[in-house]
Amino acid sequence: MVFFRGVCPEKSRPPRPMTHGCKGKAGMIFKKDTDCQMGARIMYQFDRDILVFQSTAEVFQAAVSSGWSVDNNPDGGYLMALLVNAVRHRGGDKWPLIVTANFITRCLPGPAEITLEHIGGSRHLDRWQATLSQEGAVRVRAMCTLTGEENNAGEKRYEAAAPDLPDRELCFEMPRLPGYTLFDRMAVRLDPACTGWLTGSGLAEISEQRGWLSFRDGRPFDALSVLLAVDAFPPAILASQGVVAWVPTIELSVNMRHLPQTPWLKCVFRSLFLSHGVVEEDARIWDERDELIAVSRQVSRFRKAV
Repeated sequence: MVFFRGVCPEKSRPPRPMTHGCKGKAGMIFKKDTDCQMGARIMYQFDRDILVFQSTAEVFQAAVSSGWSVDNNPDGGYLMALLVNAVRHRGGDKWPLIVTANFITRCLPGPAEITLEHIGGSRHLDRWQATLSQEGAVRVRAMCTLTGEENNAGEKRYEAAAPDLPDRELCFEMPRLPGYTLFDRMAVRLDPACTGWLTGSGLAEISEQRGWLSFRDGRPFDALSVLLAVDAFPPAILASQGVVAWVPTIELSVNMRHLPQTPWLKCVFRSLFLSHGVVEEDARIWDERDELIAVSRQVSRFRKAV
């Protein structure tokens, strides 16, 4: 069986930390399979903050953490991981291939209910809808496509290469800021060429953020945390427009290609079109072996600071 951390199948049962590194039909989910052989049990903060408790067959209870926030709002990628964790519990040993979330209204730290609906399936794919509600209002709704195939199956052809980033020691690390608890947990190191909007050295000609990403506590990346990774950088549009008042996500779609094998990820986020108060952002996530991990597209509202 492939383990995803952070699932408690019975409400009365206390959360159990799960091992990382186990292999199964879906390939490598966590990094070191020696830990499984040694019986090691590790639970990182991310795993505690995506715990779900099953109350009925298709309903789970959860607590949205304030520890993964951007401007005091829970990060969209973190919320997607919370939803997919519940889906994974019902989907068995399959792993997420495509996840698309619509952010309907603001989500707040605190209790939440996740309701699942099985949309349908085929021999290779299984589709679920997951809805996160708070105080009776729907906050986030996601469609999740699971696969049971090996993550390295099929043909492979890349027509774009992994980014050539400066050494991590030469990059600009995002500072820890009040209300931005995401940066307390994630080490985001930006290519200095993208940091003029932060350092005051001038805005860039293109809307791009690129750099390195890792968990500060050393947690290895897996399918759930890749959902967090695609939403962990400052918006690409800031590189050319400077600090803006408002860039809330409308929709975020993530396509998983491989499961990471390295502690650091190489990330590139690019926006090409800003019009009618809407901006898109395309991301490519690679690991240190230059293996493509995920691609994503995020659509957001945009409002300049006044």
